[in-house]
Amino acid sequence: MTKLSKNLLKHTPMLDFNHPQIQSLIEQRQWRDLSQYDAIGEIYNYVRDEICFGYNADDRIPASQVFSDGYGQCNTKGTLLIALLRAVGISARLHGFTIYNQLQRGAIPNYIFFFAPKRILHSWVEVFYNERWINLEGYIIDKPYLKQIQSRFVEPSKCFSGFGIATKCLARPDVDWIGKDTYIQSDGIADDFGIYEQPDDFYSKHGSNLTGIKKVLFRYALRHLININVNKIRSNGVM
Repeated sequence: MTKLSKNLLKHTPMLDFNHPQIQSLIEQRQWRDLSQYDAIGEIYNYVRDEICFGYNADDRIPASQVFSDGYGQCNTKGTLLIALLRAVGISARLHGFTIYNQLQRGAIPNYIFFFAPKRILHSWVEVFYNERWINLEGYIIDKPYLKQIQSRFVEPSKCFSGFGIATKCLARPDVDWIGKDTYIQSDGIADDFGIYEQPDDFYSKHGSNLTGIKKVLFRYALRHLININVNKIRSNGVM
């Protein structure tokens, strides 16, 4: 049996799973009572579908803030996913990347798309299950939002990129937990930054996507416009 580092279950400032709200959630859902397979699946589904796709104030917010916001994107939802997995004794870590900004077009309206850096900081979660590491990325896009994109782009296609999605098969993306890798943006990856035991270390090294005045504009104005657009797509589809 593989011996794993204790750091893979560690509580950190970002992975603040001892927060009362997170502990209350875990107790309510009774995730500690489940088998490891079922616990991973229930937590994964919760982060995918009950924490809606949306843009938070910063990539480096703690898991408790993502939970409080009720929405997130690849990096912030990943922080919450790692925290919840560790809270029930399941080892998890972060794999860092960048993605090309074109896969965000549509989710980010065209009139503010020029603010997006060409390569956007990205990450997925790796969970240790059945003696191997499994890549989890399919949690980023919630099912109601995904279904609206699928209903709009129904033509057979070799691949699809846009609206926060980059996949070889939009009709049947690998987003469901069945004990194997899940993906939803992996076809848009540009750079591979490798594996980090703690998300805190990844963001300390690579920072966040925007700096200076763009960061201020994003935090206080632009992200709210993006979230309005994303919510409209989720409710009414792509116009």
